[in-house]
Amino acid sequence: MTRKRKLLLLFTAMLIIIFLYAWGFALKVERYHIHSEKIDSGLKLVFISDLHNCFFGGADQSSIIKKIDNENPDIVVFGGDVLDTWGGTKHALTLMKNMVKKYPCFYMPGNHERNRDDYEDFLREVQSLGINIPMGKYSELSVRGQKIRIYGVIEAGYKNQMKDCFSTLDNEYYNILIAHQPEQYSQYLDSGSVKFDLMLSGHAHAGQWRIPGILDQGLYAPDQGLFPKYTNGRFDHGSTVHIVSRGLAKPLRMIFIPRIFNRPELSVIETD
Repeated sequence: MTRKRKLLLLFTAMLIIIFLYAWGFALKVERYHIHSEKIDSGLKLVFISDLHNCFFGGADQSSIIKKIDNENPDIVVFGGDVLDTWGGTKHALTLMKNMVKKYPCFYMPGNHERNRDDYEDFLREVQSLGINIPMGKYSELSVRGQKIRIYGVIEAGYKNQMKDCFSTLDNEYYNILIAHQPEQYSQYLDSGSVKFDLMLSGHAHAGQWRIPGILDQGLYAPDQGLFPKYTNGRFDHGSTVHIVSRGLAKPLRMIFIPRIFNRPELSVIETD
């Protein structure tokens, strides 16, 4: 192989790497449409998962805020891992402070928050903003006369939280569960005759390296290993719809395992 050909191949490879790396920064609104007999006047929910204290559009979060405001949601849900195990909280709190001024907001922590020394302090700060944290319980609200309950569990291993949620499930409500780890879905369903209508998870980052149509669920996910099954998209478990977000962590937060064909996701879920 000639020196010129080697340089051309190297240059092409570098361009591909740069493209894939930059693609991992490009925020995408992913839309999910759900039908429920319990919703007759529409319900729009924005789900923000695995932010890892990243920002979009500058430190003021202007880009992601604009996209959310354009949707004008009824509810904003912050799933787990809005923070990293280490580092600051500024960018996550900037987004949370902005959202709670405009929309009913709910939050459940993930494994990264729980590993932090300031975990309890962060929960108190989030609550002080007016954001609900339905830890093993539910928060109730009405949207255009439709009765909604939003539940939260840290993970299935917290048996008392699971029991408390199951004990108050009521078919008169549209029941939403925030549960960070998607691979535990079967344990979130074990509630007897009344099921959650919608479950929201993240954690898996869409398997990090994806090949659409071939490796849709990615190469590897924490707690699922190689060739995972539940990393992104919609899954139907009987009457329960399970949305798993690709999450919002950008390559600078995942520098050693950059996202490939796996854009950061802002989930917009519409139920009618």
